[in-house]
Amino acid sequence: MSALTVRLPDEKHARLKALAKSRGTPLNRLIDEMTTLMLAEFDAETRFRIRAARGAGKIPRGLALLKKAAS
Repeated sequence: MSALTVRLPDEKHARLKALAKSRGTPLNRLIDEMTTLMLAEFDAETRFRIRAARGAGKIPRGLALLKKAAS
């Protein structure tokens, strides 16, 4: 496990501590959960962009196949 030093304005730090306290979790765990969510969002966007790139230019063929299947 790694240690990370983050510089935050005092007000933001106080708000994060209050948020962690209201959820009954340590501040470290709150930050870990936040980073997990952000990484999951990043991974999903990356997968979407890769799939979109693979499908670029294939729309007419796909629509033709759908039309053929419907008839």
